[in-house]
Amino acid sequence: MKGIRFFQSIQAKLIIIYVLLILIAMQLIGVYFYKTVETYFKNDFLASRNSQVTLLAGFVGSYLTGDQDSKNAAEGKKTYADLNEFVSNLFSINNAEIQIIDANGNVISTSVPNHLKQKNTQPEVIRALQGIKDNQRIFTDEDGYRKVIIAKPVGSGVRVLGAVYIIASMEDVYKTIRSINRILISGTLIALGLTAILGVLLTSTITNPIKEITKQATAVAEGKFDQQLIIQGTDEIGQLGHTFNFMMNRLKEALTLNEEEKEKLASILTNMNDGIIATDDRGQIIVLNRRAKQILQTEEEMTLGLDISEVLGIPMEAIRGFIQGQVNTTLLDIELPDEDDQLSVRIIFTPIHRRGEGQNGIIAVLQDVTDQEKLEQARREFVANVSHELRTPLTTIKSYLEALDDGAIEEPQLASRFISVTRSETERMIRLVTDLLHLSRLDSKQSMMSKSTTFVSEMLEEVADRFSFQLQQRKINIVIQVEPGVTSLRLDRDKIDQVLDNLVSNAIKYTGDEGAIRLEAKKLEKDMLEITVQDNGIGIPKKDLSRIFERFYRVDKARSRNMGGTGLGLSIAREIVKAHGGSIHLESELGHGTRVVFTLPIQQEEEDEL
Repeated sequence: MKGIRFFQSIQAKLIIIYVLLILIAMQLIGVYFYKTVETYFKNDFLASRNSQVTLLAGFVGSYLTGDQDSKNAAEGKKTYADLNEFVSNLFSINNAEIQIIDANGNVISTSVPNHLKQKNTQPEVIRALQGIKDNQRIFTDEDGYRKVIIAKPVGSGVRVLGAVYIIASMEDVYKTIRSINRILISGTLIALGLTAILGVLLTSTITNPIKEITKQATAVAEGKFDQQLIIQGTDEIGQLGHTFNFMMNRLKEALTLNEEEKEKLASILTNMNDGIIATDDRGQIIVLNRRAKQILQTEEEMTLGLDISEVLGIPMEAIRGFIQGQVNTTLLDIELPDEDDQLSVRIIFTPIHRRGEGQNGIIAVLQDVTDQEKLEQARREFVANVSHELRTPLTTIKSYLEALDDGAIEEPQLASRFISVTRSETERMIRLVTDLLHLSRLDSKQSMMSKSTTFVSEMLEEVADRFSFQLQQRKINIVIQVEPGVTSLRLDRDKIDQVLDNLVSNAIKYTGDEGAIRLEAKKLEKDMLEITVQDNGIGIPKKDLSRIFERFYRVDKARSRNMGGTGLGLSIAREIVKAHGGSIHLESELGHGTRVVFTLPIQQEEEDEL
């Protein structure tokens, strides 16, 4: 694999290119040099042999013109014997077969004795005897050796006396050429080897920086921005390195800024009081913050990828209508599995737009408006209750006054009863308005607390004394128990008396004859005093316990109104206890009585203003 990777690398490609270029150049040079050397040596060899043949033709002319008898030899003239000796000496020098041929084509002298006095019929000889001067041919013999044949005419004037015929081997020439060719091939191989070595060294100066850039780019892709490229030159690769370092620094800054913005957005989404749901262009959920999971009571793993209409239970057509219409909000009620109550959620739909691409998703903002709805409902009920509570006595007063005006006033006994009822209804309205004013002062913290040291046992006994007549009349037994160590504390005696009066009054109202009421005081940890008012009366249904401290709320509305209650007593008691820094709660079971417990801090400031 490494070898394959190497040959696939830029360095290998550059080396191969260098080697191929050198190889092609050397081949072209070698072919040209070989052809030039071959032509040079061959032409030189042929020119040398032609010169020799020409000289020999001129030299042997005197031998062919004379009479070759014994008389001429005796007179000292040139004979064929002398010619043979000359040709033999010349053969030993030139290593070539030489023949001297007369006009009839007979060999009269030769360097090879076997051919003497034979007839030479070679085409070149025939052409030479015809007077043609340039007669030569290169051929390869049976043994594969290259040879050249040269024939020149011998004569004076137009008369041809004979011919000079020579056969010379060209092997020495081609051996020299082959030796030069081997030297050229060796030089080419050495040049290729040096080129490969130099290619490795030179290309490494190009590929090593590229490898470093690639390595650093891989590290950047993995999120590592600690190292910088080392720039070793000012060439194009050096400029590329500077550009890469600049790009990496800018990318690092951009990613850092992006991460910071992402963390900010994640922190905002996580800590928002409103739930956020974001979808893609297909309506599938891609983002769900913690508050949205709490409101929808779901897990992120189970919700991501689901259709928003499936999660919210709202048809997709309705959601598109909310987005496209003028009203983009809706109210959704979510049932709580572990509670009897339900959540009221206001959902605001907003489309996500990307420049040039239209709508790419939806953002749904989930606002828990349960408390607001409850407050609004309580306000409506409060207004309705106040109106009802005031309307009933006013209607009664109006009817009795109309009766008096119609003549009932003339009857003293009937008039007296009507006036008594009118006075009673008026006092009832006064009590209602007084309680409302008291609650209003407590809510607006305008009620002043006048605290003083109060003995607990004395306070409880005085409460029992105030209701002694009613207790005796109903034969209800009241027991007071104060834990040892509980002596006194600082509180607003009048307001706490109002709380105790309200609780004991309720206990008497809803306890049957010969029942029992228990007042108990004990010290708790963290310097708190606990006061308990418990009866064994009719009790309160479980469904009404969560609303028992609401204003105007009555368990049995008809019976409570007949007993003169306004429905504000427990609300006032709770506000007074809270103003003292304590808490109050009620425990009850239908048919088994009611237990109301409230706590007060033992250490109090001299004066508190609410």
